[in-house]
Amino acid sequence: MLRRVAALRPAPPPWLAAAAGYASKSTSLPQKQQRVRDHAFDGIMEVQKRVRRFVALHSLILYAASPTALAGGGAGAVSVPFSRLGALARRQLRLAPLDAGRFLLRHPHAFHLFLHPVHRVLHARLTPRAASALRLEADAIAASLPGSVLRLRKLLLLAPPDHRLRLEHIRLLRRDLGLPDDFAESIIQSHPDLFRLTPDHFVEFVPSPSDPPDLSVAAVERAREQHYREHRNPGAGEEDARFAFPTRFPPGFKIGKYFRIAVWKWQRLPYASPYADVSGHDLRSLEARHRMEKRAVAAVHELLSLTVEKRTTLERLALFRDALGVPKKIKEFLLKYQGIFYISTRGNQGKLHTVFLREAYYKGELVDPNEIYVARRRLEELLMLNPQKANLDRMFTSMGRGWDELGGGRRGGAELREEFLGDAGGRRGNAKTDGDYGGDSGDDSGVESLYIE
Repeated sequence: MLRRVAALRPAPPPWLAAAAGYASKSTSLPQKQQRVRDHAFDGIMEVQKRVRRFVALHSLILYAASPTALAGGGAGAVSVPFSRLGALARRQLRLAPLDAGRFLLRHPHAFHLFLHPVHRVLHARLTPRAASALRLEADAIAASLPGSVLRLRKLLLLAPPDHRLRLEHIRLLRRDLGLPDDFAESIIQSHPDLFRLTPDHFVEFVPSPSDPPDLSVAAVERAREQHYREHRNPGAGEEDARFAFPTRFPPGFKIGKYFRIAVWKWQRLPYASPYADVSGHDLRSLEARHRMEKRAVAAVHELLSLTVEKRTTLERLALFRDALGVPKKIKEFLLKYQGIFYISTRGNQGKLHTVFLREAYYKGELVDPNEIYVARRRLEELLMLNPQKANLDRMFTSMGRGWDELGGGRRGGAELREEFLGDAGGRRGNAKTDGDYGGDSGDDSGVESLYIE
């Protein structure tokens, strides 16, 4: 009798079945999925914590320096009093009183602290190696200016039917796209035959006869064509690969039989190009909505392909949600496709979400590196060097009584002195300890942090 009653019971809902440990027998992709961590991408973001803190402190050094100091030499020759730098770090970056000084001491390859020979106060400046890494990145951005123009035009084409985007949104994405800081003048206004800047601060696409024929061809379509030419096998899998995306799930992701079938059905589903105008399409049928959802996946895939490091923050990606046709709950939308994208929460104490294009990375390295990526790697390697390999004794000796100023007072200076100049074993252990650099502004300007953090 009990077996008959149990047989007549309705099937539990999907969320309850997943919570109870039952395997879902649906052959469609689940609407909600738990994020599975990938330590290779999380390790990249651990390094980016230091890079963001370095960029933020370097921008404060340039801000605190006088115009005469900036005109007298490069960025590495500029030095500012640490009292001024510490006050700006506490006010603009919201750092604790000792965090700025501790970061500078833990990265002696990038920052140099010294007692000013005239003013007799503690000063901070970049080391020649750090200044050289920044110049290398600036030179790489200047050398890739034609590619930046092409990337910006493709970005505007991703916003049909008007092909226009806000200048402020592009400015927030400029570092990811590899654009110079003055891109509004050096790219947009310098090419009136390619771009138009409207009075209401929108950037519009201007058609040009010099455009390449594959300007509106997505990166995934070129990858499919190349894969088909290299691994052509007539009669085997052409239909499966025609609309498929490269998929690689994170380690530990459980793939059941029915989920595998759902992925196979989704890969064969046709969709419109992310550059096509679909404003007049009829979306009343379930099949049409599924195709539009796959088109949104292709649009996000194309936007990440346009970035120089094949990643961007979720907050910046949300700025282009309407243009790409992505749903409002963008994080849940991307978690449905963990074989294509990865969302890392490392940085800014879990408040920063970074979206990676999985196919573009292999073992934490970019598969197809470019000049800007290689230049930025130079700075990352400099920040990851062991502090013990630097001449810390000489820098500490030249500081003199600057410890009190570095710690914001006698008590703070004594704490930092004990941390870095205690016994040899304690100093070695503390120098290798990495603090949480996630509380920084997240970018190179306080105005930008208002929008993305």
